[in-house]
Amino acid sequence: AGVEMVKRAVQLDVSSRFQESLVCYQEGIDLLLQVVKATTDEAKKHRYRQKISELIFLSDGKYHKQIRIEENATGFGYEKLFQEYLTEIVSEVWVEDPYIRQVHQASRYLLYNFLRFCEMLVKGPCKVKTIHLLTSYDQGGGRSQQMSTLGEIKQSLSNYGITLNIDFSSSIHDREIRFNNGWIIKIGRGLDYFKKPQGHFSIGYCDFDLRPCHETTVDVFHTKHTKKM
Repeated sequence: AGVEMVKRAVQLDVSSRFQESLVCYQEGIDLLLQVVKATTDEAKKHRYRQKISELIFLSDGKYHKQIRIEENATGFGYEKLFQEYLTEIVSEVWVEDPYIRQVHQASRYLLYNFLRFCEMLVKGPCKVKTIHLLTSYDQGGGRSQQMSTLGEIKQSLSNYGITLNIDFSSSIHDREIRFNNGWIIKIGRGLDYFKKPQGHFSIGYCDFDLRPCHETTVDVFHTKHTKKM
């Protein structure tokens, strides 16, 4: 399976389909690493390590793609932005966003947005086991509600075998989402790029693909993550 994945990566690379080839290279390398761990023959291990080193060299470097979401644009639900990077090998996710909190009643959607993001991870195709959230404390009386809501999300995720680790920082500013297959997504507005729905029963309230967006920029990077062989 690892060899077939690598062959596919090379074909995509030759066709200048660099984004897809990077995903295939990463998955092929991970599959070959599993073979190395299971092999007891030292000579075979040495050959596999050489091959993996060559593949890492071929796929080395950084990938950058930029998406511009226009004011009031629709069709940019979380699946649209993230699904292609959530390959089957993704098991760990980092979310850094200072505003996963409820400052006042009108901004309760910030916590709902994080919940929607978690629901996307639960649906797969990835097998996420751990989500790390780094955010800031709510100010004033909203802190207890923030902690209660995040605790409820944490408990709900545990029912699906997913651990939510929550940390707080008073100095966090940047917004970033990382997957352990090497993909990094930076959204100017973080997860909160959707406009407030007109009402609880208006189109777009439940389906984010139909929800108008604020203008923002999405930057997608890939930095190679290698494992010990």
